[in-house]
Amino acid sequence: MKYFFICFLLFSAHQCIWGQTQQDSLAIKQAALDYIESQHTPNPPRMERALHPRMVKRTFWKDKSTGKDYLRETNTESMILLSESYNKNKDKFPASPKKEVKFLDISEKTASVKLIADEWIDYMHLAKLNDTWKIVNVLWQYNDTQRQTN
Repeated sequence: MKYFFICFLLFSAHQCIWGQTQQDSLAIKQAALDYIESQHTPNPPRMERALHPRMVKRTFWKDKSTGKDYLRETNTESMILLSESYNKNKDKFPASPKKEVKFLDISEKTASVKLIADEWIDYMHLAKLNDTWKIVNVLWQYNDTQRQTN
């Protein structure tokens, strides 16, 4: 019992010093949801709210003519423009789109989450800057990686 109590105190102290708050967890999840939901229903301000101005989004791609893999990259400005038009005709997502946010790691100022959407997976890094959580990196792929060719 004494050992359990000591472990509990050490764990509690560690969480108080280094852990995130419930508010942080909610803010991190909201940033990931803002990112995907601003594509479901076109909403550029919501996308902008989620992303750091220097965010970079990457994925692998295969060149059909050479068969070589390479990385494609996009930035915040492109994602904001995408959110304005991507699903304008309401034909890119099912009526009830999948959007599951899994926390992979959270520290005081950094976090990693996995967003599982309908056709793809996004791994996101977030940073807490001036008390606001922003997505700074995204690495994504289709569930069916054969779709990632040009």
